[in-house]
Amino acid sequence: MATDTSLPTARGAASPPGLDRRSRLILFVLCAAQFMVALDFSVLNVALPVLGQDLGLSRSALQWAVTAFALPSGGFLLLFGRIADLYGRRRLFLAGLSVFGAASLLATFAWDPASFLAGRALQGLGAAAIVPTGMSLLTTTFPEGPLRDRALGISGTLLSLGFTIGMVLGGVMTDTLGWRSTMGLLALFTLVVLPLAPRLLPESRTPERPRLDVPGAVTVTGGLLAVIYALSTAADRGFGGTDVLVTLAVGITLLIAFAAVESRSDAPLVSLPMLRRRTVAFGNLGGLVTFSMMSTVVFVLTLYLQETLGLSAFGTGLVFGVQGVVSVFAGALVPKVIGRIGAHRTLVFSLLGQGVFVAALLGVGAESGALLAGVGVSLASMCHLGAIISYGVTVTSGVPDEEQGLATGLVTTTQQVGVTVGIPLLGVLATTGPSLLEGVRLVLSVDAGVVLVAGLVVAAGLRGASRRG
Repeated sequence: MATDTSLPTARGAASPPGLDRRSRLILFVLCAAQFMVALDFSVLNVALPVLGQDLGLSRSALQWAVTAFALPSGGFLLLFGRIADLYGRRRLFLAGLSVFGAASLLATFAWDPASFLAGRALQGLGAAAIVPTGMSLLTTTFPEGPLRDRALGISGTLLSLGFTIGMVLGGVMTDTLGWRSTMGLLALFTLVVLPLAPRLLPESRTPERPRLDVPGAVTVTGGLLAVIYALSTAADRGFGGTDVLVTLAVGITLLIAFAAVESRSDAPLVSLPMLRRRTVAFGNLGGLVTFSMMSTVVFVLTLYLQETLGLSAFGTGLVFGVQGVVSVFAGALVPKVIGRIGAHRTLVFSLLGQGVFVAALLGVGAESGALLAGVGVSLASMCHLGAIISYGVTVTSGVPDEEQGLATGLVTTTQQVGVTVGIPLLGVLATTGPSLLEGVRLVLSVDAGVVLVAGLVVAAGLRGASRRG
């Protein structure tokens, strides 16, 4: 058996128990770390033009401020999730926090493009350790059932809030304190969380120490790095570049090789029987679609609000800021919905709701539409948050503690790939129409269709998969 890290308050509970003081502190540390990483995804976006002028980064090179973070944060998630299972989740979580904090300081005081991009890459590496270990510590500390659903609800709410608040806060801080303050804020977050974590978090790992699957680690990490690089580059230059096509082909080849390696390995990095679980396969499909399609909606609506309606960056942030209020409401509601109808049905209804509300955004116009955009994206985000929480519950339910790092690594890898893949795949359609507005409507229509179809596919795939569905 794996180390027992269940909270005493949860054992034998027939209804959602309350969280005692220590439990709340553990949840605070884990959620604060996840919030910090989510904030990092968006807080720098509106600061990129100012940052580029200050450091001498050309417009074409600005994408590397995002790509330098996305590459390691997505590429190393599965590997770090498995290392945490084998050698200690708490240990790797603390190491990730330390690297993230030091990297944030380096990015804050960067003196040239190379030092800044190095800081961003190290932030991504730290995030790749924090996210799967933080999630697996949460799922092994809070046992399966109402208490875990509640913890995942709070975590999912803060994840969504991190993206939203980052967009608003990034604009305010850049205008008042300069772009460096956005990176300094992340360093301050680390200073709050890091001293508390060693005293509160329990250690957990698998009781055995099987040999790490090195061929699997090399192929999956290389494949993910190549695919994320290709998609991130395509977001800026399109899919026609030779480097994009070659890197994408290399990435896909490595991922195919990874599947072949895992089928023959005595101690695989990713258990193929786990991937064949319907809850894991279709749960992650729902996660991939909800993340990729919602990130695309935010991207094209940002273009619409600023370039069609003429809103400022701060005004655009305020429109999206309504999402924050809705996220708090949804975060409290979704675990109750899961408790009533099950995680599987919640995931399906959330995907279908997200698709319907994205379709409603097709009513935006050339002279007005900010109100519709704010209301529509907030309602779609409420369903999006429902999908985030319920797909996490779906994928991790029924998985033994010794494989929780792997399961949560798959959850967070899906999240990162989803955030990365949506914009390059659909965002380019925004410029294909006779006007930006028509391009935005084209993206929204395709986006809504993909989410609705995915909802139906997930419904069919999860039918009768487990008792919690």
